[in-house]
Amino acid sequence: MGVRHFLTLLDLSKSELLGLLDRASALKQLQRNHQRHDVLARRTLAMIFEKASTRTRVSFETAMTQLGGASIFLSPADTQLGRGEPIEDTARVLSRMVDAIMVRTFAHSKIETMARHSAVPVINALTDDHHPCQLLADLQTYREHRGALEGRTVAWVGDGNNMCNSFIHAAHLLDFELVVACPPGYEPLADLLRQHARNVRVERDPALAVRGASLVATDVWASMGQEAEQQKRKVAFADYQVTRRLMDQAAAGALFLHCLPAHRGEEVSAEVIDDPQSVVWEEAENRLHAQKALLEFLLCS
Repeated sequence: MGVRHFLTLLDLSKSELLGLLDRASALKQLQRNHQRHDVLARRTLAMIFEKASTRTRVSFETAMTQLGGASIFLSPADTQLGRGEPIEDTARVLSRMVDAIMVRTFAHSKIETMARHSAVPVINALTDDHHPCQLLADLQTYREHRGALEGRTVAWVGDGNNMCNSFIHAAHLLDFELVVACPPGYEPLADLLRQHARNVRVERDPALAVRGASLVATDVWASMGQEAEQQKRKVAFADYQVTRRLMDQAAAGALFLHCLPAHRGEEVSAEVIDDPQSVVWEEAENRLHAQKALLEFLLCS
């Protein structure tokens, strides 16, 4: 079998995804019991960051440390990528030296090119189109609190961005309904909406989208690289803030997720993000455990 990459959630089968989520929770318990698990001893992860990060960098570095391995942080300023070396050449060189490559970048095509020319697993730690590592943590968090998502309704409120696109893949794999509440012009990728129409629909009214949902999720209105659109987007998304009133439309016991960092008073009110229904801090922690499970899956299977 050839090398396995993780560029989107669809690189996993449903059974692989569920097994990985179960493993993430098991690894979380091992860590809390202070049990060593050095399965990646003498393994090295190269981490290429073209977009800034807190949670991604800390979680992947800590994951490799807890699994007994090592990690190398690489920014464009530190590498020949920043001076014009082709992605293909970087992939060929790095994959002769390290055991896996994690990339956080802008265009999704960059990570696809990296994977085509890498002899070791390439992991998508965020592109403009997809954020599958965050979805692993989100799904793990919901399962730990409420069980299976199959057959339930998830409401996404706000920009149809990379997170929303990855939620569409999750809805397809796990067979839940995803209702996307967004203003015109800010829908998720059109191809995804067509391909997965059985599991996803767009609803302009946030209250209708959230009604009966077991999970409500959102993200910032302007992602990295969209800072120049901040004011325009504030106007477009003014009616798409997740407030207590909006959460009251959801099903009893509904959870709130946000991949962070959050802008309190914009996409979410402070009242909601600090409410017991919000599990964003555990969601952030689960980036660590889900990525440990992913690294173990890609390097030890």
